[in-house]
Amino acid sequence: MNIRLIAIGKTDNKQLQTLIDEYKTRLSFYIKFDLEVIPDIKNVKNLSESQQKEKEGELILSKITASDQLILLDENGRTFSSVGFSEELQKKMNSGIKTLVFVIGGPYGFSESVYAKANAKISLSPMTFSHQMVRLFFIEQLYRGFTILRNEPYHHQ
Repeated sequence: MNIRLIAIGKTDNKQLQTLIDEYKTRLSFYIKFDLEVIPDIKNVKNLSESQQKEKEGELILSKITASDQLILLDENGRTFSSVGFSEELQKKMNSGIKTLVFVIGGPYGFSESVYAKANAKISLSPMTFSHQMVRLFFIEQLYRGFTILRNEPYHHQ
């Protein structure tokens, strides 16, 4: 199985980017992982929130194939403990999914067309985090999940 993370907008904080790169490298020992950044929409001042979500949605959906399993990182999604998330990853791997795609939306969330295409939604926390920090938190949780599945001494219960 391959895992892709799609995110809107680049990370402009160098320290965050360094940590993201560190966990991407760590993840590569377990699974093929790719982080794809969709550039920020230009001239957003001229767009309403819904128009911005629609434009971002079109870009997101253009990156998804019919065989991809699409999971949105959404504040209203299902929450997991780290162990529960690792178990969910194992189920996905056992199901024969070729590519699992997680998406971090833009500042206003997802368009209805993206929600309609999604197979599931998960929430990292009921708290709100910056979209840049969510990338780091999510990639770290992926890494943690694989260390849990391999009974490696990274996660402590």
